Amino acid sequence: MNNLSDRAKLSCKLTTPELQERKRTVIAELKSLVKERVEETTGVRYKFESTDKNIDLVSSFIKTERLCCDFFVFGLDIGSDPEFMFLALSGPEGVKEFIKEEVGF
Repeated sequence: MNNLSDRAKLSCKLTTPELQERKRTVIAELKSLVKERVEETTGVRYKFESTDKNIDLVSSFIKTERLCCDFFVFGLDIGSDPEFMFLALSGPEGVKEFIKEEVGF
C-alpha cells in the first residue's frame, strides 16, 4: 500500500470532527469491552462477552462503519460459544494498518 491511490481506497468518509467524536464515544466503549484481539491474514478478530448490550453496540458499530468505511468486510459470530461473540474486521490490503491508525482497537 505505497501509492496514494491505494491509500485513498482506505479512507473514512467522516469529517475529522465526526471521526474524533466517534473515536471518543462508540469506538472507545467498544475498545473497553474487547476481551481478546487476534490479527488475521486480512484483518482483525475481536472477542466480546455475548450480552444483549454488546450485541446491540457491535451491531450499531457495524451499521455506521459500513457507510463511512465501505471497504470493511464485517463478520459477526454469535452463538458458536454462548459466553462470547466475535467481530471480524477485514478488507483489502492495508486494512490492518488502517484499523490500528484510525479505529485504534
